[in-house]
Amino acid sequence: MNKAEFTTVAGFAILLLFHMTQTQVCPPSCNCKKMEEMKGLQIDCSSRKLKEVPALPVNTRKLYLQNNSLTTVPPGALDGLLSLEEVKIFDNPWNCDCHILYLKLWLEDISESSLANVRCATPASITMKPLRQLTGNELGICKRLLPIKSLEFFWRDLILIVVAITTLILLAWAMKFSKNSPKLDATNTVLDP
Repeated sequence: MNKAEFTTVAGFAILLLFHMTQTQVCPPSCNCKKMEEMKGLQIDCSSRKLKEVPALPVNTRKLYLQNNSLTTVPPGALDGLLSLEEVKIFDNPWNCDCHILYLKLWLEDISESSLANVRCATPASITMKPLRQLTGNELGICKRLLPIKSLEFFWRDLILIVVAITTLILLAWAMKFSKNSPKLDATNTVLDP
């Protein structure tokens, strides 16, 4: 393996590892429309009876998740949507316990107008209360909610880094070994160096 081949293989391996955690395709339960002028996607997952947020393309610009059966969003599920400009998630039966904290904080950063339209379905004491008006007392005891997911992401990322480094070391070793091995012709005769 020469240097050019090694560089190509190493680059491909790193690119593959990078894209393993990011989806680029339209979720099967949604309709996707390419937005020519904004170079992104409009993802319409509304009125599909979804119980969980599907994996979404990183180039999502508009996201419609309204009128589904969503009760919560796992921490980190929406963090990769850095190009998002519009999100609609109202008319879902949101369970406003401490697990809704991620969604509340995410919406505060991304879309105040969407946060204004999200209302709690459960628990009964806060039914129909806007999510943005929830206080810490109403959320209940939220111990270790975000650190647990952060720890999971840490271990996943650590494993990916170890695999990438191991792959690069093995490729470098194979390249070095191939330079030191004798060169053979078509009849398996050793050629002079």
